[in-house]
Formats: sequence, structure tokens, C-alpha cells
Amino acid sequence: MEILGIGSRIKHPSYGSGVVIRLNKKNYDVCFIESGIKQVAKDFDVEIIERIEPEYNVSFSEAEDALIKILRTWSDITEIVPLGEKWKQGVMILKPFDSTLKEKEVPIEAFFHKIVMLRDRLRVMEQRINAHKLLTDEDKIDLQQYITRIYGSLTTFNVLFKHTSDQFIGEKS
Repeated sequence: MEILGIGSRIKHPSYGSGVVIRLNKKNYDVCFIESGIKQVAKDFDVEIIERIEPEYNVSFSEAEDALIKILRTWSDITEIVPLGEKWKQGVMILKPFDSTLKEKEVPIEAFFHKIVMLRDRLRVMEQRINAHKLLTDEDKIDLQQYITRIYGSLTTFNVLFKHTSDQFIGEKS
């Protein structure tokens, strides 16, 4: 089906006559005389009564939302993830069993930053695996399972995250 603009009139085999009132990514919202507003897939075969040329006006906020989604999906940019309040300005102490060796203090913020970078890079790797043209679906699934297990191993560090939505999620049983 050719791309229709708002105001185009169509005839649907089941719903009858209608007018396109909204364009979506994969479908149209069409107001039918007898059936009300229904979604019709853009590739669905309908009779075009009157075609109106589509207008491609994109608002600034729609463009901004699309750009943010693309950057989160495909970039190596680290997003800002808040550390849990109780850990701020805290110190992680690594104490060796051998008492002759000196213990090591690591600021929790530095450790947390490295965990967040690791999580973000795993997400980018996951996206690149999914988009890879030479890997078979079976290869992609195998690699995805490894990544899921890595996330599972990192769930120990979820205690550091302020928001549960930022935490690692491994395999669910």
C-alpha cells in the first residue's frame, strides 16, 4: 500500500469507508463511519478512494526522543546512574588474609563507576550481537545466554544502585 497522509479516504473490506486521522510507524489510525477508530497496518490491502500526500512534520521533542533512543541503543556513552544514598562517600576496604600485607581502600564511587561502565558496555555488546549480519540466529542466542549469565553474576552489586530499574537482571527461573 502506498503511504497515505492524514485526510486520505479508504475503503476497508471489513470496516467499510473511513478517513486516516493519524500516522504511526507501522499503521494508520482510521476513523470508520460505522466502526469508529481502528488501526490499519500500512501494508494492509485497502481500496484508496482519495489519497492525500503525507506531510512529514516532526516536532523537536519527537526528534529529541528518537535521538536519545538511538544514542542509548548504539553508543558507548555512559548514562548517569545514581549510587544509593547510604554508599555516598563510602570506602570499600580490601583486606588480604596475610596480615603482613597492606589493605587497600577504594572509594565506592570509583568502584560503582566501573560497574556502571561494565553494564553499559555489555548493553552495547548485546545490541551489536543482535544487529550482526554474519551471525546466525543460533549464534546470537548462544551469545545472548552468555551475556545473561554475566548479568546474573553481577547481581551481587545491585545493592549499590539507587533505583532498581538500573540493576542487573540475570536468568529468571
